[in-house]
Amino acid sequence: MAAVDFTGRCAVVTGGANGIGRATAMRLARHGAKVFVGDLKPLPENERPFAELGIVQRACDVRSEAALCELIDAAVAETARLDILVNNAGIGMVKQITEVTEDDWNACLDTNLKAAFFGCKHAVRHMIPAGGGAIINTASNAGLLPRAHDPVYSISKMALVALTKSLALCHAKDRVRINCVCPGPVGDTGMMNADLAKAADRSQAEAAFIAASPLAKSFGRMISPEEVAEAILYLASDAAMMVTGTAIAIDGGKSLGVPPSG
Repeated sequence: MAAVDFTGRCAVVTGGANGIGRATAMRLARHGAKVFVGDLKPLPENERPFAELGIVQRACDVRSEAALCELIDAAVAETARLDILVNNAGIGMVKQITEVTEDDWNACLDTNLKAAFFGCKHAVRHMIPAGGGAIINTASNAGLLPRAHDPVYSISKMALVALTKSLALCHAKDRVRINCVCPGPVGDTGMMNADLAKAADRSQAEAAFIAASPLAKSFGRMISPEEVAEAILYLASDAAMMVTGTAIAIDGGKSLGVPPSG
């Protein structure tokens, strides 16, 4: 594959303060894109590395359509274009349905699903007149198969995969490509670090995450945010010009089925 070059292109990344979003934003910028990062809680430690790469960081609550619209419109106002949107913001929800409150449901679905829908809505209105663009949604391997310990999270991610496919079909005529990545288990993300921090035995919990993915178990480590970011870069690039409506599993085989014992 030819070297990826996003020079002159504008990209918006939500949930870009850490983990997959941060790795994606920095890779896009290193390959020439002008990147705008939105996050509920921008991190001070990103100010210097982001500034060095020309990344603009601003607070954005993706649960608000108005906030998403402002983030995207600000990027377009500065660059006069929008080529790439990465709907990456997301939260976990490890609860059984008997424990889930209406507020829990709303927080999970609004962050993981509604935000991606309205991000797409406001991105395509800029991309269509310009002749196309690329949207990548961060789903999860929970979007490919149900998981018993976090049913609401699984619902949100399965719906996100369906949203990706539906909107990809709607906007192929506009040359707007819409794909998603389905990662997990990914280390060094806000979500994973929060889960590990709650565990009674952090090392044991980390080992359990790794053991659930055949390749992760084989390599003895979790997937890195950078590995997911590389897949997102491909989907955003011209090399994927004929790729739309896909859900790429970056989960070390976790969603394939029951692995062999041992």
